[in-house]
Amino acid sequence: MAARLGHTLKAVLFQVHSIAGLMLALLVSLIALTGAIMSFEDEIVDHLNAGIMQVAPRQAPTLMPDELVARLKAAQDLGKIAAVTLSSDPSAAVHVRFARDEQGGRPTSLYVDPYDARILGSPRGEVFFATVRRLHRWLLIPGDGKGWGRPITGTIALGLIVMLVSGLVLRWPRRAGSAKMWLKPNLGLSGRGLHRSLHTVIGTWVLPVYLTMTLTGLFFSFEWYKDSVTWLLARPHVAAAKMPAKSPRMAERGEPVSPIGFDRAWTTFQREEGDRFSRALLTLPAGTGTAVRIRSWRKASSLLETTRDEFRIDAVTGKLLSAERYADKTFGETIIAAIYDIHRGEILGWPGKLAFMIAAILMPLFSVTGILLYLSRRRLRRPAQKPLGQLVPGE
Repeated sequence: MAARLGHTLKAVLFQVHSIAGLMLALLVSLIALTGAIMSFEDEIVDHLNAGIMQVAPRQAPTLMPDELVARLKAAQDLGKIAAVTLSSDPSAAVHVRFARDEQGGRPTSLYVDPYDARILGSPRGEVFFATVRRLHRWLLIPGDGKGWGRPITGTIALGLIVMLVSGLVLRWPRRAGSAKMWLKPNLGLSGRGLHRSLHTVIGTWVLPVYLTMTLTGLFFSFEWYKDSVTWLLARPHVAAAKMPAKSPRMAERGEPVSPIGFDRAWTTFQREEGDRFSRALLTLPAGTGTAVRIRSWRKASSLLETTRDEFRIDAVTGKLLSAERYADKTFGETIIAAIYDIHRGEILGWPGKLAFMIAAILMPLFSVTGILLYLSRRRLRRPAQKPLGQLVPGE
């Protein structure tokens, strides 16, 4: 009875695995390959733009961010500036990013000399990787993260989890000794046997990587998943914390609106951090608030997204609204902060990124071998053609 039940369960799982694979093969391969392209994006972009990311250090002090922005705008007509990246390194250029325009497009960012606001150039590769990123995250569906692309890619990730779990159960060895066969493909086979060996054995190699990718990727697709992970891993007061209340702009009080700048927030940040930071990303509020968000990375730490501190400072008063320091996080909260680095394998350094990239490149292999296995099963199940007629002796 138990054996019959197990056979029935595996038959159901096999159908689920096959149907999900056929439905998602193309999209899963597309998402995986675009992820592989972005694996070493930072290194590639830095190499392509080494000439415009550095300047000759001088004795003169660097410009304050608002003065730099004012000179930049005076030099030529630019879009609305949304963020600047400043560095404690006197030879590092300032990276200026722009807000989206009315058509939803975003102008290319610029590298600027921190001493005189001279434009050094736009980073090569930025537009290409931005397009690849939109394809990876939202399949280029209009609306980006606010459109249908986000839940669609999340649903694809859920489907991939179903395929991975069902494939693992179907492959589970009947005898402990047979587990050795899991890790060695039989390249001496041909046809259906070779396809099955490649599909199952190599799939076993990369299954932990794919599970890691999908479980962390869901964090960026569904709010319910993100909230659940935060509730599970973060301290109660952190999980319940909301973004600091926005300071009312003058327009809400019936008074003229004054442009929001970086200087007061930058001054407060420098007073808080001193010379302990290596670089800081200052982002202006997108709406009517006045809280400038500053993400900073310390000199003593790596430049992973994981290790950043985050501050919110009122741009009008210079008041520190909140400070979230990496050193104060619990183990669970460091995992939450590292979700993106875990997703791309960067948490393990360049070997981890390389392993995740290779696993992503292999995804089309499972799509192709899975489809070939399905077609071969269809041929095997097809009944033999009936004879057209019966010959009479002598004919």
